Amino acid sequence: MDLVLWRHAEAYDLDGANGADDSEVDMARALTPRGEKQASRMAAWLDRHLPASTRVLASPARRTEQTVMALGRKYKIRQELGPDGSAAQLLALIQWPEAKGSVLVVGHQPILGQVIAGLLGLSAAECSVKKGAVWWLRTRTVDTHLKTAVLTVQTPEVL
Repeated sequence: MDLVLWRHAEAYDLDGANGADDSEVDMARALTPRGEKQASRMAAWLDRHLPASTRVLASPARRTEQTVMALGRKYKIRQELGPDGSAAQLLALIQWPEAKGSVLVVGHQPILGQVIAGLLGLSAAECSVKKGAVWWLRTRTVDTHLKTAVLTVQTPEVL
């Protein structure tokens, strides 16, 4: 199974000065003009490399939906991928590692970094994932042991 983790592109900072609930304001944050360019650059790269059959899932936050929309493929919004979700919820949702094929998840830190650290057996609680970056992981069974490898890490600035 291939798991492609894409952190949403750069978004405007949280500004709760209008008296709204911080979580509501956070969910409504939009991409900055720089974030729109990051999403577009990464989407073009992903579209060239992702299999056509890739399942695409995204957080319900506005910034993640704007990021995934740049890809121009069908996607599903899943509540489990929101900023308040967990690494365990993400892995259960995608049925890691039993599912076949590939899945692209557009989400948030620290959840994406926690998934990466856990799957790679790192001692740190999470990896740092830059805004707009992609981590492409692949799992396979070798001698009855599940192995996870990093196929690539891409950032929009180097594309």
